[in-house]
Amino acid sequence: MGTQDFNQQLTSLQDNLKYFAKSLTQNNEEANDLVQDTFLKALTYRDKFEADTNLKAWTYTIMKNTFINNYRKNIKVNMVLDNTADLYYLNSGSISDSNNPASVLAHNDISKVVDNLEDEHRIPFQMHHTGFKYKEIAETLDLSIGTVKSRIFFSRKKLMSSLKDYA
Repeated sequence: MGTQDFNQQLTSLQDNLKYFAKSLTQNNEEANDLVQDTFLKALTYRDKFEADTNLKAWTYTIMKNTFINNYRKNIKVNMVLDNTADLYYLNSGSISDSNNPASVLAHNDISKVVDNLEDEHRIPFQMHHTGFKYKEIAETLDLSIGTVKSRIFFSRKKLMSSLKDYA
């Protein structure tokens, strides 16, 4: 494929790429930046594109990977570094509302609903909520990862329907 054909096919994908970028970023300006970055990378690495393959899929992959890399970079930039002696204030925020009476009541209500879930749904949900990965839960409970994911999903749905007042 010649340079002119490549450029023409690439620019014909602009509307599709813009739509995909907007679905990723949920922001018009960021979507425009992502499309521009994708075009720049596609043109820069044009020699990596194999002729007679799907250009649209190739550019979508570039966009998805660029989005993921930018997201990871932004997470690192926004990381809070703690300089206190005991690392006590890390991610605590300025004022804690955990002892607020409304928070205590809400926590108690939510805990009751979680405790009323069936064991097959409650245990994977609580493990996931306390930080276990899906794979760890599956190994611990001797279940498939798909089963663990579906049980956690259905637990969330039950909780959302039971706790509509807290949405």
